[in-house]
Amino acid sequence: MPFSALSASYFAHIGFFNPYLPLWLKELGFSLLAISVLTSVQSASRLFAPYLWGSLSDRTGERVRLLRYGATVALLLSLGLWFDLGGVGLFVVLLLMFTHTSGMMPMSEAALAHLVSLGGAFDAHRYGRIRLWGSLGFLVTVVAAGFWFEHFGLVHFPAWTLATLAAVTISVWLLPDFREPGHAVEVQPSVWPVLRQAPVRWFFAAVFFHVLAHIFIYIFFSLYLDSLGYSKMVIGLLWALSVVIEIGWFFTQGRWLPRLSLSAWLVLAAALMTLRMGLTAGLPLVWPVLLFAQALHAITFAAHHTVCIALVSHHFPGRLRGRGQALYSVLGYGLSGVIGGLAGGVVSSAWGLAIVFWLSAACALLAMVCALRLWRLSRPVVSA
Repeated sequence: MPFSALSASYFAHIGFFNPYLPLWLKELGFSLLAISVLTSVQSASRLFAPYLWGSLSDRTGERVRLLRYGATVALLLSLGLWFDLGGVGLFVVLLLMFTHTSGMMPMSEAALAHLVSLGGAFDAHRYGRIRLWGSLGFLVTVVAAGFWFEHFGLVHFPAWTLATLAAVTISVWLLPDFREPGHAVEVQPSVWPVLRQAPVRWFFAAVFFHVLAHIFIYIFFSLYLDSLGYSKMVIGLLWALSVVIEIGWFFTQGRWLPRLSLSAWLVLAAALMTLRMGLTAGLPLVWPVLLFAQALHAITFAAHHTVCIALVSHHFPGRLRGRGQALYSVLGYGLSGVIGGLAGGVVSSAWGLAIVFWLSAACALLAMVCALRLWRLSRPVVSA
């Protein structure tokens, strides 16, 4: 399926870029606070770009054409990483590049959710079989890049960026000219009536705090392990372990998800996220504990992600789907990413990297409180 190739290539790019961007910036001589600012650019772009792309795709129905444009421009912009631009120049290049890539997943998730919901209910089994290709792509590059950077150095980071974005660009140009019916501006339904619903507000609150807890992993986990003396190869393998577990979940989630309501899964994911971050902060040098914490990724990320996509599809059907997925990206990964990156940079500079993961555990606990409120308000919504 064409979406499998897109998912694989996109997350292959993310699989090397997100874990190793902080280490590359450290190699360039940036301070911990500067690294946190530059890595937060991706989240900052998610504050506005996904909703703009999602709204445009809802209006025109040209999701594939917009994906092609975004990937091609991002590929060209990545050439700027080859030059010594300084902090400000690098900030601008990353902002422009992320503006064109941050809308890709919401648009493709909206199209994919449409395809796996043609029978009415969201089909978690079909979704998982497609989404696992993204995890496989992530797995390949996070391990390969760890090996490469360990032996040949992070000087090749820009080349890896160019190569992986080239793969993304090729995959979107190979997509069929799939087009959903466009809708005129005057007949576009508003998202505000949906956002006024209490369950939706508690859902987005739970998403915000849960993803905020995860943001500390995305930005600071590699730096944390590096500060503890772990090699880049071992860091890559620890990332890979979580992705292997994630793949197993996506492959079998159709069997497990129907056993609980979607809101109950959010509660469980947040509870396990609290445990995971507590173990990461408190016992990072105890190998069995760290491996167990990484294995919890199956629920804290994979199950949580599928449940969120299903709930967004449930609350934002039809012509609201693109903007619903964009709001999930903005409120979940945009706002939380900016706050997490900047707050984590300040906290880690003052008190060390371990404190960041205790803060992450506190955020996960808040996510559990919000998810519990959602669970009490919601009618049971069970994934197919």
